[in-house]
Amino acid sequence: MNSMKAVILAAGEGTRLRPFTNSEPKPMIPIANRPILEYAIDALAKNGITDITMIVGYKKERIMSHFEDGADWKVNLNYIDQKKRVAQAGTAYALSMAKSDVKGDFLLLPGDNIISPSLIGELLKKKGKYRIVVTESETPSKYGVVELSGDTVKNIVEKPEQHMGNLISTGIYKFNDEIFDSIARVMKTGSYGLTSVIQSILPTTKVTAVKTSKVWSDVVYPWDILTMNAVALRKCAASTSGKIDKGVILKGPVSIGEGTVIRSGTHIMGPVVIGAGCEIGPSVCIYPSTSIGNNVRIGPFTVLENSVLMNDVQLSSGSYVSHSVIGEGVELDPQFCAVESDTHVQLDDEFRKVGRLGVLIGERTVIGSQVSVKPGSIIGSDCKIAHHSTISGNIEDNTRVM
Repeated sequence: MNSMKAVILAAGEGTRLRPFTNSEPKPMIPIANRPILEYAIDALAKNGITDITMIVGYKKERIMSHFEDGADWKVNLNYIDQKKRVAQAGTAYALSMAKSDVKGDFLLLPGDNIISPSLIGELLKKKGKYRIVVTESETPSKYGVVELSGDTVKNIVEKPEQHMGNLISTGIYKFNDEIFDSIARVMKTGSYGLTSVIQSILPTTKVTAVKTSKVWSDVVYPWDILTMNAVALRKCAASTSGKIDKGVILKGPVSIGEGTVIRSGTHIMGPVVIGAGCEIGPSVCIYPSTSIGNNVRIGPFTVLENSVLMNDVQLSSGSYVSHSVIGEGVELDPQFCAVESDTHVQLDDEFRKVGRLGVLIGERTVIGSQVSVKPGSIIGSDCKIAHHSTISGNIEDNTRVM
């Protein structure tokens, strides 16, 4: 067991992930049927770090009721409520909440990233009082971009307007408790981000970069759920706890939960994970990089590809869903169609190029039969859409389409 402590930041609201954060905090979004936060806890536990302080805030009860004291994950969890919401976006402010709970060396992890145990292992092996995990990114402007001299950080800029390179901070650090003095000094200037704190100490303190190509993925926008899900499913192992009828074909790693029934004529190509208590088929086709939650019903002659279906979804017969995220408790009547293509999505009054995408549907929405949805559409939570509709663009929460 490692005596080092860890702090996980899990207070964020994730407003850019609407509609999937209407009822869930960002760290609790299911990826490969596990909350994102679980990956960070698991990575720490497998490296012998079991004493964890978690900073919570938005919808904190969802996190605390799920993980409780951490015993099921073989860790000890202590929760600190970040009550001051005005500064909640600031990672330095969030970390400052843990000052009285941390002595000596500790690790800092974001609670909304998939983090592999081997990545934490790399961080622990590297020498240096302060360490930061960095990786290459195709979209560096979304992150803190890091410039190095050898393995030493020379500059770090949050979301730079001009290209500085592709090396970014993952938000994973090794610190000691002296960092809290630096945080206090920087916050007095009105800056609440950890990037500003790191930049302020570079003239006098060596910050060692730990370059990694290990599994790491984060989620910023709703469509990132699909990318993160595909990354997580790379580690999917074949496991069958349910009932599989004759005539079912399973290829590749497919995990099937307890009490799930797969009806005859169904063809599943992994990696695919299916939760407990589901009923699928007959004659359903499920293609790779698909996650299906608990208590999901999928009717006959339906096709699923590279999609995430959360708990309690009902997807009726003759439907086609590709590159899509379907929120908890959504009901889709027969012959629902969500095809994918390279598209742009309107978000924050901007059109963003997102690549291949079908539809994003918030929780408890009910959609009638023979509804077709254009690629890149976002349908909010608690909507009702009538039969024979064609949907495109963004539909706000609680909308009725007649």
